[in-house]
Amino acid sequence: MPNDAPSAATGSIRAAILEQFEQVAKQQRKTLKPLTDDLPLLDSGLDSLCIAVIVAVLDDQLGVDPFSGDMDAPFPKTIGQFISIYENAAA
Repeated sequence: MPNDAPSAATGSIRAAILEQFEQVAKQQRKTLKPLTDDLPLLDSGLDSLCIAVIVAVLDDQLGVDPFSGDMDAPFPKTIGQFISIYENAAA
C-alpha cells in the first residue's frame, strides 16, 4: 500500500498557505477573492506587501523560503503555482 505521508505533507502546506492568505487579508482589511489554483496572485485582492508578509510568515511556519535561493526562478503568477513552489521546496 502506498505511503500517504507526502500527500498529507503537501496537504498541510496547502492548508497553511491558504490560511495565511486569509489571515493577512483580514489583518490588512483586504477583500480576498475565492482562492482557486488558477486565480492570478495579482487578482487575489492582496498587494505585493501582503504577499511579502505571507512569505515571511511561511518561512517561519514551514522552515522554507523557496524565493531566497535561486534568483532566476520566476515568481508564481497564480495561487496554484505559489503553492506548488512551496510543496516542491519542502519535498
